[in-house]
Amino acid sequence: MPELPEVETTRAGIAPHIQRKKVKTLVVRNPALRWPVPDDLAARVTGQTLLDVSRRGKYLLLRFKAGHLLIHLGMSGSLRIIQATEPPGYHDHVDLVLSGDRALRFHDPRRFGCWLWAEGDVNAHKLLASLGPEPLSDAFDADYLYTACRGKKANIKNVIMDSHVVVGVGNIYANEALFLAGIRPRRAAGSLTRAQTEGLVSHIKAVLARAIESGGTTLRDFVGGDGKPGYFQQTLMVYGRGGEACKLCHTLLKEVRVNNRATVYCAQCQT
Repeated sequence: MPELPEVETTRAGIAPHIQRKKVKTLVVRNPALRWPVPDDLAARVTGQTLLDVSRRGKYLLLRFKAGHLLIHLGMSGSLRIIQATEPPGYHDHVDLVLSGDRALRFHDPRRFGCWLWAEGDVNAHKLLASLGPEPLSDAFDADYLYTACRGKKANIKNVIMDSHVVVGVGNIYANEALFLAGIRPRRAAGSLTRAQTEGLVSHIKAVLARAIESGGTTLRDFVGGDGKPGYFQQTLMVYGRGGEACKLCHTLLKEVRVNNRATVYCAQCQT
């Protein structure tokens, strides 16, 4: 599933090609995504100029004068800039056709993504209103996470993956950040010290920043806006390495299921 670095990589890849372009038409080949593509979406965006492209959590926000187009990549979605005349593939469900004969094409084999419309304050939209702070923002700091963890018996991995606490810390990056912070994923969030939350916040920010620089992590389906894969997978310390030797202490890494997600940790390096 594309996580925050993959979505940010996509945003950075497509933005220079679509900002300040006028929409010629919207082609919807299959509206049956996670939420159906609105019937009037083409009428809303056709003729409008796309002003800019931003991101909130895993949602891409394409801003027009009249509102925002919300795009989520779901579990297997990707966006590419193509020539508008390029024939669509089987899973190419939506094309945003722009001036200059280019198009933004949405490819989604599992159809868990979405294309929705929002007017007014986009951050008040029901899909965005309850989201926590961005992990790379100043709002996500040690004081914030320490307070959020107080009294919680839930394990720390689930807490940092909760989008109401902080957005975009998906499974891959939660595994990596917890390893680097020396914290076991099943540890009760409320047991962390102030110093431990400070270290964890620092490593979350560093892991995500490095992943963005590397273009994300390609495990199955993800490609960036330029159609190229991400390369952060080559630097993974624990994720996907269960049963292999820890790169720091050479202890065999343990793999367990936490909230039905693959979770890998080092029993020696993490406490």
